[in-house]
Amino acid sequence: MDLQTRKLNLIEYLIGLQDEELISKIEAAVFKGKKKSNYYLKPFSKKELVERARESDSDYKAGRFKTQEQLEKEL
Repeated sequence: MDLQTRKLNLIEYLIGLQDEELISKIEAAVFKGKKKSNYYLKPFSKKELVERARESDSDYKAGRFKTQEQLEKEL
């Protein structure tokens, strides 16, 4: 099924939907995703980038880090 057909099917489903609670959940999900997509990332200055690298190096040397395996377990 192509994307256009999927969109039309979704629109038809939403038109017939009478459950206000479900509509609210769908709205929240749609607008939450929209807010994320409008998020602007400001590039680091050279000074900020160097400072972050120094902090990261210091954290690593002090043992303040997690391994890939630890992060995967958390997920």
